[in-house]
Amino acid sequence: MTAYTPPLSGKKGLVVGLANDRSIAWGCAQTARAQGADLVLSCLNDKAARYVAPLADQLASPLFTCDVEKDGDLEALVAAAVAHLGRLDFVIHSIAWAPLEDLHGRVIDSSSAGFARAMDISCHSFAALARLCAPHMGAGGSLVTMSYLGADEAVPNYGLMGPVKAALESMVRYIAMELGPAGIRVHAVSPGPILTRAASGIADFDELMDSAIRKSPLGRLVTLDEIAGLTTFLCSDAASGMTGQTLYVDAGYHAVD
Repeated sequence: MTAYTPPLSGKKGLVVGLANDRSIAWGCAQTARAQGADLVLSCLNDKAARYVAPLADQLASPLFTCDVEKDGDLEALVAAAVAHLGRLDFVIHSIAWAPLEDLHGRVIDSSSAGFARAMDISCHSFAALARLCAPHMGAGGSLVTMSYLGADEAVPNYGLMGPVKAALESMVRYIAMELGPAGIRVHAVSPGPILTRAASGIADFDELMDSAIRKSPLGRLVTLDEIAGLTTFLCSDAASGMTGQTLYVDAGYHAVD
C-alpha cells in the first residue's frame, strides 16, 4: 500500500494577515500546516502580535509584522520569509480594510482619501505582494487572495468594499495572465459571511448571515475549515490546471437570487 503524502508536503508558504483565532488567515495557516506545509506568518503590528504569537507557536512557524501602508514593510516580510523558507510555493493574502465612516456610508458619499486607502490596503497590496514573491517562485506556485460576493453584486451595507473587491477580482485575472508563463497560478476565494474581526465592521452583519442561511441551497453558513480547505486546495498540485478564477465557498448562496 502506498503511504499517504499530505497535499502540501514539502511546500513553502507565506500567509499574510493573521488577526486572531477566527481570522481566515489563521484557518488557512492551520490547514496548510496540517497538510504538510512549512510556513511564515504575518500580522499587522506589535499589538496584534501579542494575540497572534501563541497561534504561530502552535504551528511552529515564525511570525513577522507587516503594515502594507508602511514603506518597506512588504519587502522586509518577503525577504524574511525567503530567508527562512528558501523559496515560496504559495502565498495567501488575507488583508482588507476601509475607514468606518466610508464603509458605513453610501458609496457616493465616500471620501477620496478613504477610497484610496481602502484600495491600497485591500487591493493594491496583493499586486505588490505578487511582484515581490514571483521571483522566489522559480518552480511556479499559487497566489490566493480573499474576496466576497459584494464584488459582483450590490450587497446592502457592504458599501465601499464592494468596488474595492471588484477591483481585486479583476487584479487576479490580470496577474494570472502576467504570471502564467512562469507557472504561477492566481485565484480569489470568495467565502460566504463568517464572523471575523474584519466582518464586525460591517453594519447589520447579523442580518447578512441570517440571509445567507435562509437563501443558500445548503441552508447554513460555511466554516473556517471549509474556506481553508478550498484555499489550500488551490495551493496544491491538484489545482495545477486552474488559474485566474474567483471560486465561491458560500454554501451555494451566490448561485441563487
